[in-house]
Amino acid sequence: MTMSNHLWFLIPEAILLVGVVFTAITGLMRSSTVRRSTPAVAGLFVAASGVASAYVFNAECLESTTFLMPGLGRWIGVVTACVGLLLIMVSVGSVDRKLEQSIADGKLRFDPLRAGRGEYYAFMLLSLAGLMLVCTANDLIWLFLALELTSLPTYVMVAMSRNKRIAQEAAMKYFFLGAMSAAFFLYGFALLYASTGTIEFEDMRVVLQTQMDNGGLSALTIGGLLLALFGIAYKLAAAPLHLYAADVYEGAASPVTAFLGFVPKAAGALAIMMILVATGVDEVATRLPGPILMMLWVIAVLTMTLGNIGALLQKSPKRMLAYSSIAHSGYILIGIIAGPGLGYTAVLLYLMTYGIGNTAAFSVLSGLQRRGEELSTFDDLSGLRQRHPAMAAVLGLSSGSLLGFPPLLGFWGKLLLFIAGIQTGHLVLVVIAAVNSAISGWYYLKLVAVPIMASPTARSETVENGPSRFPRFAGLAMAAAIIILPVFLSWLVDQSRYSAQTAVEFKNESSAVADDTEPSVPMLTDGTSVEDRLNRQSGR
Repeated sequence: MTMSNHLWFLIPEAILLVGVVFTAITGLMRSSTVRRSTPAVAGLFVAASGVASAYVFNAECLESTTFLMPGLGRWIGVVTACVGLLLIMVSVGSVDRKLEQSIADGKLRFDPLRAGRGEYYAFMLLSLAGLMLVCTANDLIWLFLALELTSLPTYVMVAMSRNKRIAQEAAMKYFFLGAMSAAFFLYGFALLYASTGTIEFEDMRVVLQTQMDNGGLSALTIGGLLLALFGIAYKLAAAPLHLYAADVYEGAASPVTAFLGFVPKAAGALAIMMILVATGVDEVATRLPGPILMMLWVIAVLTMTLGNIGALLQKSPKRMLAYSSIAHSGYILIGIIAGPGLGYTAVLLYLMTYGIGNTAAFSVLSGLQRRGEELSTFDDLSGLRQRHPAMAAVLGLSSGSLLGFPPLLGFWGKLLLFIAGIQTGHLVLVVIAAVNSAISGWYYLKLVAVPIMASPTARSETVENGPSRFPRFAGLAMAAAIIILPVFLSWLVDQSRYSAQTAVEFKNESSAVADDTEPSVPMLTDGTSVEDRLNRQSGR
């Protein structure tokens, strides 16, 4: 694929980068009206990038690509734009709130050095752009940069989200553990390059398939895959790299916590899928190397089990949702283990259902406050139905969707994951996931019962609406989506199935008929044969 063709598929990300400049500028303007428009400006560019994704990734343009998963950018671009718009709405009123109030009261004059609104939304757009860039990665360097572009802005967002020491502590912990994970998967990438002699996914796929046909992947390749997948698992907050999640989620402001619950997780899941596709896994994952399958299997079981057990022990809604997020990473790994086809289709659909349900729950914590501070205990939510019935309903619906309660949206996403696991022979893994899902019912039902059925407490009587109505509007919109979107489930599954196709599946109809007289020799993009490349790697 030529550079000009690749640039065509970067139009959505280019729109977001232009949005970064505009949001940074509007956040530094002296006019308070212009500064208040910063979230709207960011939302406008996010919406434009979603529309561009739907237009750019059309079937005609994708025919000439060498992407491992050609249609992935359309689904992820649209879903990222939709969830990104909701995340922007959830964050309205939380950034620079005290500073803007002091300026409005005449206590302070506006100082651009103290304002952080423009930078906050600029970092948000950069992270969303990184998530979209993962879909168009066609080599290891591109994938590494896309993952880091997704993660690095979130470190700053955590630190600047609250003017408290706990936020800075959370940011430092998040940053150093993120740097460690980056070292893991970058070293894994180096080993993959050493074992294949290429960083291009298309060439790597050919070399690795040849290795597997000639007796299996080399030890160097297995080591590189293990390190790469282990490091990327940090993005999903998957065990054993999950211990940071609860502290970071609690230390960050609720809008940032909602952002962390979706964007880095989605980027990590997509990166793992693309690396596994580069190994040449087929639709039933029978060619997934044994050590890789064992590692993913163990990580999935530990992640969902430790996440649900940890959530049972929490007394803070934010920490409980943090451990819940860990458990959902384990469910996502079921679809990844199931492999291309129904497995990856289930992963893409589940990312959407989880993103909506998780963001809806945090919209309640962002839209309400108690004495100027965000809600931090279950006592704050007790009897919420009396004074804030709409928010109690949003919390109940989001919790039901995250639990997988039929017929809400989350039920269908989880059901498709379980079906994919069963059809690919991972029945034991699905049974473990079902047991864990039943365990999660205890704390999710608590999150439903406390706001709706419990009596108000002295703390909950002082809970009031937050400074902005947009987080509450976002919560209502997501609650409606949780109820309405299952009506369009068949269409959603078809769209996710199209986007989850690998390059081989995508181009199957237009592929040429193989020559019956003489088997063709697989060639790499630089014109050399696979045999020559493998001989050079082995020193022959």
